[in-house]
Amino acid sequence: MKNYSEITPYIKKMAELSNKGNSIKPDMYAEYKVNRGLRDLNGTGVVTGLTEVSTITSKTVLPDGSYAPSKGELRYRGIDIKDIVKGFLSENRFGFEEVVYLLLFSKLPNKAELKEFSETLGEYRSLPSSFVRDMILKAPGKDMMNIISRSVLALYAYDENPDDISIQNVLRQCLQLISVFPMLSVYGYQSFRHYHMGKSLFIHMPDSGLSTAENILRLLRDDKRYSPLEAKILDLALTLHAEHGGGNNSTFTTHVVTSSGTDTYSAISAALGSLKGPRHGGANLKVVQMFDDMKAKIDTSNESQIENYLAGLLNGSEFDKKGLIYGMGHAVYSLSDPRAEILKECAKELAVEKGCVADYELYKTVEKIAPSIIAEKRRIYKGVSANVDFYSGLVYRMLDLPEELYTPIFATARIAGWSAHRIEEIQNNGKIIRPAYIGVKENNQYINFADR
Repeated sequence: MKNYSEITPYIKKMAELSNKGNSIKPDMYAEYKVNRGLRDLNGTGVVTGLTEVSTITSKTVLPDGSYAPSKGELRYRGIDIKDIVKGFLSENRFGFEEVVYLLLFSKLPNKAELKEFSETLGEYRSLPSSFVRDMILKAPGKDMMNIISRSVLALYAYDENPDDISIQNVLRQCLQLISVFPMLSVYGYQSFRHYHMGKSLFIHMPDSGLSTAENILRLLRDDKRYSPLEAKILDLALTLHAEHGGGNNSTFTTHVVTSSGTDTYSAISAALGSLKGPRHGGANLKVVQMFDDMKAKIDTSNESQIENYLAGLLNGSEFDKKGLIYGMGHAVYSLSDPRAEILKECAKELAVEKGCVADYELYKTVEKIAPSIIAEKRRIYKGVSANVDFYSGLVYRMLDLPEELYTPIFATARIAGWSAHRIEEIQNNGKIIRPAYIGVKENNQYINFADR
């Protein structure tokens, strides 16, 4: 075959045949009482498991047994994320490593424990000899998530005990992956930048004495330099993205794949594949692109023009014509997303340092007026608020992070939660996750080959 990627006439023909063979209609899900996407008719997730890793609250139970929307709350191992953030910010510390410890071991570390844990992560922050050359530079890709996934699977071959799923061994593997994700992400980007964009190639070594956030910025920038505020805000973003319940798509994927008894590298690679999907991990990139489109088309100092543009988004006449205001609304939260509230406050400080106050004010304006427009156009009255992606995209833009790294940085944070859930699945389940599908194809008769 001359062109491996070509959609040939044969493939086109067979795709049409495949489409003709699909007779499942949307109303059939209600007919068969199937909770499509594991969501019930009210949009509430179908309960499929128990977890101690984190708890999400978005509604209260009324005396009559019904539910009412409430302000969103996120707890890591039972501790309010707002209290965690307030704790490390008030002491001018980084929080991500502390949160990773909490998620994995279900307790807050004291000073000595955090020091030992951070040093362990620093010691693990290295890749096998020639790994970067052979696995990343020799096969540069255009998508960072695929590069990371491929690299994770390749690390299986360098592990002398890859299939042992004892808690001790899985913990060791998870700590190593948590440590090297910043390197896999940034090195993958540097490879892409050099081979596909024609830019100079530089590969910096990590500093074992620096935090995860500091190492990301150090590895990414040619001069290795960053401000204390930049590192502080990136660390906060990592902390807020580290975990979000067992029901989000990538974490549920981790549970499903882990339940089969497979190795850690396969489970984490599967989670990466889920997070790559634009319905899960790419929302903050869509947010900044949406705002770029808005600024190119309207006078953003005119609130009525902003309203008209947002209405156009919902009508499918603006931006990507998908009918969405990206960054507004969430599958679980309604009145507020606590992560967005925290990031919003800290983004203001970064906007001042970076000279981006006008952009910050525009985001605040959209956050203020979008809910009423959504309520009017979509008839959604439970409450719609900005989610974490709304402000994380702005933060990443102000940090001068390349758009190709938005989702990989999400993964660099969320592998902490994936690891905690993988260990919890091994500890508490021991049963393969196997949901049921209803077969709805009518019976057909086999036709002999000569008679077809």
